[in-house]
Amino acid sequence: MSPRGVATPDVRERLFAAAERVVARDGPGALTSRSVTTEAGCAKGLLHAHFAGFDEFVAELCLDRFARTATKAQALSMLAGQGTVARNLDAVVLALFDSGGPALSGLAMTRPAAALRIRAALQDGAPGFTAIQEAITSYLKAEQGLGRVAETVDPRTMALAIVGTAHHLLMTSWPGMPDPRSDITRLVASLVDG
Repeated sequence: MSPRGVATPDVRERLFAAAERVVARDGPGALTSRSVTTEAGCAKGLLHAHFAGFDEFVAELCLDRFARTATKAQALSMLAGQGTVARNLDAVVLALFDSGGPALSGLAMTRPAAALRIRAALQDGAPGFTAIQEAITSYLKAEQGLGRVAETVDPRTMALAIVGTAHHLLMTSWPGMPDPRSDITRLVASLVDG
């Protein structure tokens, strides 16, 4: 436990990682500001010292994880011509499911104030599913130019199918259900092999 008055390095990430562990272990219903700070091994008030409230914390956690996946997706274009198209796409799409993605998404949807903050941030340009879809579209166009994706494939439609399915699976999955990763991997393989 950090002593009172001593700076805690990387507070946001420490709290976000703790929240992901709580959700993965105990489900979204167990996520409270107290469970997060206890898991993070820090003072109980630390979360509220850095976030206006728990809804802001949940929204910022979701937006941070979307941004990380969008950054990973934007790096896809550098992989054109390397590895397999399906494996490259899987690495990005499966990142959405890492760290309790389905549970965190479900949690955000059950907290109306957090959902509104997320929606407003996405409308204001925060990276989310649209940024991921655009990056996948660009990647598929690059692979098409190299002859690794058929000319008959519409990259934008394929990207929409992949991201839309990931979104659906995130919103309809929760702990205890079958892992949705195998579904998304099969979809990517089917679309790529066409």
